[in-house]
Amino acid sequence: MQRYFTDEPINDNNLITITGEDAHHMIQVMRMSPGDQVYVVAENFTYTMKIMEGTSKAVVLQIVDKLTSSNEMPIKVSIVCGLPKGDKLELITQKATELGMHTLYPYEAKRSIVKWDKQKNEKKLVRLQKIAKEAAEQSHRSRIPTIHSPINLNELLEIAQKYDVKFVADEEDAKHEQRQKFAEQLKKVYDKKSILIVFGPEGGLDRSEVKVLLENDFQPISLGPRILRTETAPLYALAAISYEYE
Repeated sequence: MQRYFTDEPINDNNLITITGEDAHHMIQVMRMSPGDQVYVVAENFTYTMKIMEGTSKAVVLQIVDKLTSSNEMPIKVSIVCGLPKGDKLELITQKATELGMHTLYPYEAKRSIVKWDKQKNEKKLVRLQKIAKEAAEQSHRSRIPTIHSPINLNELLEIAQKYDVKFVADEEDAKHEQRQKFAEQLKKVYDKKSILIVFGPEGGLDRSEVKVLLENDFQPISLGPRILRTETAPLYALAAISYEYE
């Protein structure tokens, strides 16, 4: 069944009204009609709901059942990604959402070619959040990852204090013959609830950035002997974590 996310409240009669693009999608795109059922994530829970009535502008649904299972990763994994070129951030947002990412922090790294203009790029942030919503619906997530505005190194260090485990993907570490396997590091953090992983942009992280991160309790990780593209590395890590935990 199709899945939708909404911030609309459920009323006392177990009814909810969905408007906007989702209502249009149900009626005009999916050609749904009264009696059809969908999944709706509302008020932090997932429900099976039945369409009672609707137009392309507003659809009224009633709760049929409340689902107790969750499709979320058993550990909260957030990604810090050096600002990449082109539309790579959109690709990372979409695929990382499908793989279970909790939060995405674009990072203004020293080697980032792209510079984020906060005034001009508010629309881009809205688009990224929409991509995350659509990917969460497609992959039947129970929550939509939060996509933050880009952060700098000092903001990254402050955010990192909230996480139990902090990793930094270091391509220099990957070049060593004696490198610790990522799977071995994951086995040591089974009792933790949150992981933050930092990835560099094209060209990788500057050595001074890596030094600061290591001095602030980040652990270096190697994602194998091959050097991965900036849009590939986060997906590799999320897939490895999913395999290990799920």
